Amino acid sequence: MAIGPLEEGPFNTMGLRKPFYAVSGPLREYLVAHGRYAELPLSYDDLRRYEGLMPALDARGGQTLWNTALYRHGEIEPLHQQLVQTYQLLIADGKPIEHLRVASIDFCAYGNSQPFRIKILNQINDNHDYYYIKRADASRIYGLELEHLLSPNRINYNYQEGTLVEEHIIGVPGDSFINEPTRYGGDSHGVRLSKEFVKFNERCFVRLLGDMRAYNFVVDVIHDLDQVQYRLRSIDFDQQSYEGRARMYLPQFYKENLPYVRYAQQVISMETAEQYRTEERALLRKRQKLAKDQLLPLLSVMRGDELSTAEHTAALAHDLAAYHQDPAFAHCGSMGEILERHMANLLERD
Repeated sequence: MAIGPLEEGPFNTMGLRKPFYAVSGPLREYLVAHGRYAELPLSYDDLRRYEGLMPALDARGGQTLWNTALYRHGEIEPLHQQLVQTYQLLIADGKPIEHLRVASIDFCAYGNSQPFRIKILNQINDNHDYYYIKRADASRIYGLELEHLLSPNRINYNYQEGTLVEEHIIGVPGDSFINEPTRYGGDSHGVRLSKEFVKFNERCFVRLLGDMRAYNFVVDVIHDLDQVQYRLRSIDFDQQSYEGRARMYLPQFYKENLPYVRYAQQVISMETAEQYRTEERALLRKRQKLAKDQLLPLLSVMRGDELSTAEHTAALAHDLAAYHQDPAFAHCGSMGEILERHMANLLERD
């Protein structure tokens, strides 16, 4: 699992909460041009006008990070109508879907985006789905777009000034899964799980997605005939190209992910891990070429946006210059420029 010059040192530790970065005019134009902008029925601030919060418990009756938001009686019906319309806009381009209602509105004060989780219930068959309404942050939007373009996963979201609407990403939180894999339908096939962790580790590093602690990604268990496959998916994109140390973009260096690392060390060799890294880079290279018409304008906008502090930007440029043995990183003045040169070193010049 080692990665050359970044191998040694202590576990990653997260500092103060990352500041919000506003969506710039060029980024807004990009979102409009690529179908991400939508006229939403309500805003994030509309949901913040709750009267109170009540703890939301998990299936076992334990405490969670979520609280059910309570609203005035006279505001509930129009608010629920707007939330159903927002859901229809997200999943069906606004086409009306009958028999939907809002089952709950939960709020989480933890994390940068402070999301609202909306539970939508189909009254005909009692099937339900979730989606999220969050404060719009440029870092997160870049993270969502890069995930959509460069990972094997598609991401569906809508944006309007100040508000971000995201679909639910299905999977078991990484920390819960590794503690009880059999509970969630996984037979804990060590090689397949470790292979996916190595590939996930590589994807995060190539596109500079930080803070991938176990509770910030999920494990999707896929049953395939007589075997089980796994896919690790990011669910937190707030730390896209923000941190100033290169190792912060490697999930293997977070203590919360130590069970995955130890598991991999037991069942696969360093040579095998390197093979999986090579395979993932090949896939990333193909996705990069296929998404070229959208990726190039995204990176062009990102080069001009402020997404981190000057200190973090200079520190990351220094780290990656040493890692790639490429002194041209010294001329990178933004996180967008650093990401573009980093990807060029790893993919185009591999």
